[in-house]
Amino acid sequence: MLVKFWMTADVITTDEDVSIVKTSRLMKERGIQHLPVMKNSRLVGIISDRDLKEAQSSNATSLHIHELHYLLEKLKVKEIMPKKLYTTTPEAPVDKAAALMLKHNISSLPVVDNKGNLEGIITKGDVFRAMATISGIYQAPLQLGLELEDEPGSINEVTEIIRAHGGRIVSIINTYHQAPENFRHLYIRTKDVGDENALLSKLNGKFRVLYKTHDEID
Repeated sequence: MLVKFWMTADVITTDEDVSIVKTSRLMKERGIQHLPVMKNSRLVGIISDRDLKEAQSSNATSLHIHELHYLLEKLKVKEIMPKKLYTTTPEAPVDKAAALMLKHNISSLPVVDNKGNLEGIITKGDVFRAMATISGIYQAPLQLGLELEDEPGSINEVTEIIRAHGGRIVSIINTYHQAPENFRHLYIRTKDVGDENALLSKLNGKFRVLYKTHDEID
């Protein structure tokens, strides 16, 4: 799952010398929360609606409304945008982009090519959409959580049992997070299971079933 399949390619941008008032107005009109910042057609930063709100509130103090508006009209995007710019590339995996956002507590990443040209933008919302899609929740409401020994063939054994009960596997997520040593956790979404109770009984005889859920998206 690569960034290029989930990013927004038609990117709205602002210039570093535009006032934060005009930039804020543009965000509201377009219904967006992040704007890449350009200088001479080159990416130099990114600004969010949070950056704009913080800048406006920090200048409020006891100023008269007209004085405040005058100051904000003079304040340019380049003066308040974050100094550090984090980016990703179209060929990067989405989970790498997600990890970068999480590490630096940011909500979006400009997407650039190997020459630094702006190709798009990917946001936390895009990442959520990608992860929800790959999880299989839209195709299979039944999810099984299993704990099994970390040994060759264990996942194949689980899938064979599910298929033997008529199940069609939509997604498999394998992780060692929170699993005991020498064990792994497996999360499977499946559909068309004939007898769920019989399936659970069979799985419980060989593995530890952590949970079973039926998830419908309203």
